[in-house]
Amino acid sequence: MSDLIAIVYPTEEKAEEVRKRLFELQKEYLIKVGDAVIATKSEDGKVKLNQLVNTTVAGAASGSFWGLLVGVLFLNPLLGVAVGAASGALGGALTDVGINDDFMKDLAGNLQPGNAALFVLVKEMTADKVLKEISGYGGVVLRTSLDETKEQVLRDALQKATAAG
Repeated sequence: MSDLIAIVYPTEEKAEEVRKRLFELQKEYLIKVGDAVIATKSEDGKVKLNQLVNTTVAGAASGSFWGLLVGVLFLNPLLGVAVGAASGALGGALTDVGINDDFMKDLAGNLQPGNAALFVLVKEMTADKVLKEISGYGGVVLRTSLDETKEQVLRDALQKATAAG
């Protein structure tokens, strides 16, 4: 089962640093991240999601390949690519992989303009080692699906770093 962790940072840059660090930890097999999205709120109140995977582009690329293959079979590869790309882009745009966009936008609506929330869907992790690595960045826990004990450990570790920094 996956756990959702949402942490608020003072800037988008700080949230991006933590996201990059989590992916480095993933290469070390300390964490398995299902999704990691940064949400920001502009001065006019609009929420922007900075996602890792653009599903529309990925869908278009995949659709182009399959369209080309079908087009070659029916002797019209150009038409096949166009139809495949269009259908793939549509399919990709309608696909929501990982954390629900509406859920993130709703929670990020509570942010102060300029702040950023890092939403991480954690599939597996060696909690003590990961916490040790990210606690130095500070931040405030916005929401988690962790049990109360683990959530409190996370809050305490981030609060110490925030107070010290």
